[in-house]
Amino acid sequence: MSNEQVAVIDEVADVIINKMFRVAKGETIAITTDPGSHMNIVSAMTSVVTDLGGIPMVIQVPLAKGDADAGIDDWPSDALSAALCTVDVWIEMNSVTMLYSRIWEEAMSRNKKLRYLVLGASTLQSLHRVFTGYDVPTLGRFLSATMSLVEKANLIRITSENGTDVSYHTDPSYAFDIDDGDYSRPIFGTAPGYVNIVPKQGSMNGRIVFDELMNADVFGSDGQVAFIMKDGGIEKVEGNTEAAKFEEYLADFNDPNMYKISHNMIGLNPSVRELSGEIVEDERIWGGVDFGFGHTSPIDMPPDGQMAKSHFDGVVGKATMYLDGVKILDNGVVCHPDLIELSEELIGKGD
Repeated sequence: MSNEQVAVIDEVADVIINKMFRVAKGETIAITTDPGSHMNIVSAMTSVVTDLGGIPMVIQVPLAKGDADAGIDDWPSDALSAALCTVDVWIEMNSVTMLYSRIWEEAMSRNKKLRYLVLGASTLQSLHRVFTGYDVPTLGRFLSATMSLVEKANLIRITSENGTDVSYHTDPSYAFDIDDGDYSRPIFGTAPGYVNIVPKQGSMNGRIVFDELMNADVFGSDGQVAFIMKDGGIEKVEGNTEAAKFEEYLADFNDPNMYKISHNMIGLNPSVRELSGEIVEDERIWGGVDFGFGHTSPIDMPPDGQMAKSHFDGVVGKATMYLDGVKILDNGVVCHPDLIELSEELIGKGD
């Protein structure tokens, strides 16, 4: 490993553990891993935890056959739940994630002090782009201002030059949230740089054409997948051979809720300016959007959530977005007058 790589690993570990989690003396930090994890990053994180007086606990689990409850039989569920319900911080570095599984739901509901972050199998280069290169408080102000506009909207429409044109209604009882990189308080945290919306059930209609889609070979290939959305669910999968494969992937779950929209994220990470093929990063691409399907936690969709066997996401790289007919994004460019100044503070003028 080169000195440059070591320096990047150390920077990423310090930013996440020290500056974002602000780990304190005596806190217990659990890092879950599997055979697909990047252990050099895990090792650097544990070193920072120790230097700060925290107590690291690295837990390696088997490589599960699927994310969320699709992998539940492969994990030592009872033992994991017992541990994760008592720690201060849980960072998922396992390549097949427990996010939205019964293990995750129990930890989030029972451990009221838990600060959680899912990173999955993100590469070092991706983590470096996503977590560094911007001022966290400024990003927080920008995301909060954007969410304030979103919360007031009833109808949201998203279009793209790739053929996407989809609309949905909001539900004020569902979650609107941001992730700006401040993990110093109890939080369901994911990588920073987005505004998340849980659409009103049964309200999404239109067409989504993906530039990237989990479990499908779309990014950087000839693969084409589009969803025809009707009343909040996938009515039809269109495209070429990748679409046919994806239809089989969905059907194998034998779960109607896997076809339903879960959430919509506005990507606004100032360091993520082009698609890389790494989904955790690309969900946060500046001026793009992410659509999640399947499992939705009761945390986000009270009171019961939307129970499903798993969860997957897809990305549209450059979006035009309207809130009750008022444009806030124009082909990936922030254009709402209430947001432009903070936008320029983050990425500069004319970018």
